[in-house]
Amino acid sequence: MGELDGQVAVVTGSSRGIGRAIALELGARGCRVVINYHHNEAAAQEVATLVREAGSEAVTQAADICVSEQAQQLIDSAVTNFGGLDILVNNAGITRDGLSMRMSEEDWDAVLDTNLKSAFHCCKAAQRIMLRKRYGRIVNIGSVAGLVGNAGQINYASAKAGLVGLTKSLARELASRSITVNLVAPGYVSTEMTAKLPQELMQKILANIPLQRLAQPEEIAMAVAFLASPGAGYITGQVLTVDGGISM
Repeated sequence: MGELDGQVAVVTGSSRGIGRAIALELGARGCRVVINYHHNEAAAQEVATLVREAGSEAVTQAADICVSEQAQQLIDSAVTNFGGLDILVNNAGITRDGLSMRMSEEDWDAVLDTNLKSAFHCCKAAQRIMLRKRYGRIVNIGSVAGLVGNAGQINYASAKAGLVGLTKSLARELASRSITVNLVAPGYVSTEMTAKLPQELMQKILANIPLQRLAQPEEIAMAVAFLASPGAGYITGQVLTVDGGISM
């Protein structure tokens, strides 16, 4: 099927959007995929069905990965269903936008927990398996907001910036065991979230993107699949921006 035949991947938040595209791309390349979701079981089952129709294997696993025990259960499900784990993609994320002076502590905590702490929990659980086999690929999904900031997103940008530090520090810890840790930082992507933006705001966004269009989720998935592949074995601790040139 592909370069990732037989490998096992966990993709957090993979029932929709970018996570869905990543799960489908890894499945198309031969991965057996654990589809993680929090609420939408029907959407997760649909993704699993599409992976199977492409000729690979998939299971779904509900987990609130902000909770360490549930993150551990998610990683354990890869071992239970497929016998191991080769690839972890930390994609789960939410936004609760607002100006900092009006932002509630609840909105700060929710975004930091979902976008940053969940990645810590999953990495901690996954690396035990990867260290034993002396192989692994961890790909974190960041954002250009974490590199250049974004007004009205102090919580989201802080969490995504934190993921950069997590990525580089963990890459140093795990490099001696042939485990790579990298981050993909998308710009504006065509998802349900951006579809809700007012037309006037969308025109302003497009005017600032040199390629003058939004990314498709599949384009982010292709970058993730490359970093998850054996061919990317000498790349670690890196931030790959996939943003149409907006941050250059």
